[in-house]
Amino acid sequence: MSRTLAIAIVAAFSMSAAQAADTPQTDASAAPKRTVVHCAHLIDTVNGTLLGATTVVINGDRIAEVVAGNADRSGTTVIDLPANDTCMPGLIDDHVHLTSQFSKTTYSDQFRLNPADYAIESTVYARRTLLAGFTTVRNVGDSHNESIALRNAVNKGLVPGPRIFSAGQFIGTTGGHADPTDGYRWDLQGDPGPKDGIINSPEEAWKAVRQHYKDGADLIKIMPSGGVLDESSSSENPQMTPEEIKAIVAAAHDYGFTVAAHAHGAEAIRRAVLGGVDSIEHGTFMDDADMKLMKEHGTWYVPTLIAGQFVMQKAREGWYPPQVARKAEEVGPVIMRTAGKAYKAGVKIAFGTDAGVYPHGENAQEFVYMVQAGMPPMFTIQAATTHAAELLKHEKDIGSVTPGKYADLVAVPGNPLDDISLMKQMDFVMKAGMVYKQNGKPVAIAP
Repeated sequence: MSRTLAIAIVAAFSMSAAQAADTPQTDASAAPKRTVVHCAHLIDTVNGTLLGATTVVINGDRIAEVVAGNADRSGTTVIDLPANDTCMPGLIDDHVHLTSQFSKTTYSDQFRLNPADYAIESTVYARRTLLAGFTTVRNVGDSHNESIALRNAVNKGLVPGPRIFSAGQFIGTTGGHADPTDGYRWDLQGDPGPKDGIINSPEEAWKAVRQHYKDGADLIKIMPSGGVLDESSSSENPQMTPEEIKAIVAAAHDYGFTVAAHAHGAEAIRRAVLGGVDSIEHGTFMDDADMKLMKEHGTWYVPTLIAGQFVMQKAREGWYPPQVARKAEEVGPVIMRTAGKAYKAGVKIAFGTDAGVYPHGENAQEFVYMVQAGMPPMFTIQAATTHAAELLKHEKDIGSVTPGKYADLVAVPGNPLDDISLMKQMDFVMKAGMVYKQNGKPVAIAP
């Protein structure tokens, strides 16, 4: 499916959804040039402190001023948030899959659904994610570049959703976690190659990265280890050679891409870090040597705790084939302990959830699991703001409520530093100066 077709599909779906909405519609082109937001409390994610009453002045899509107190600033629109609300920057999820959502029928759906079906469903998932307070996401892999089309539609104002940085298709090896034909009978398997994100040499690695550049991706996602939900036997065995990883990283960095590495097993993590990747995703069986190596290389860690807990639960409910259920049971209990150890070891941690493995819109449950793993509430919020922005290499635009940055502002009812579960009760959502949720209710936006 071409990107043009996908954009047309998501645009048509979005317009139909907006027309059917019960809430009043606001034309995005008529966004006020100047908005004043009065926050009773504001989390300063740069300094890690909770401020009192603060006024945020917005010009267009950027923050103009941040003033202490309930300052009197003339504005086209003045928003007085409730007295118990705590404001903070728009949240960032650095590991999502907006173009799918796992269910009991996922393994058979791939034989029934077309790329267009996934593209249309992605518009629903994007909206849910935005309304949950996540104004920016890193989409780390899809099957047919649907997330690139979704990103373009969001950027054009056709679809309400978070700011998307897309990796396009996964890059892996034959029979590995990214191979789209795993589990097929042999006459349906074919021989996926670099254009499909499947490589088996350093030379093919270069071709795959260049294809991603051609497709319009924003970053690269690789699979140097096995995974949980594919129909192979191991979640942790290494599935890329050191030379293949180094070739991908060299090519990616030439083209200005960062590289995210899905890696559960200790050896795969070691190879990925030595190969120069920017982040390790999941990192379930990371050992002390891996943690030391990650600190030395400045490699980010994105734990995705909610995914580990979700697949363990669903394995016990009979969702998965036997080999997948076994892997889910293995990963679930370990991933929390690993994240806690990595935090204590001083590994750099950015927030990411693997949304799509669990239902979209429930991303904030990750905060609860991170605290349970031993991370302070303020640290978890910084992981989803300043840290996540740094991993994206967009810290100049997002991650804190600071003059000059995008006017991404969210609020929850109460103090999440006292009760981190309040992050699941998003009361107010603003992205780039546009309000999408107020008083806990969605505000419909027409294209």
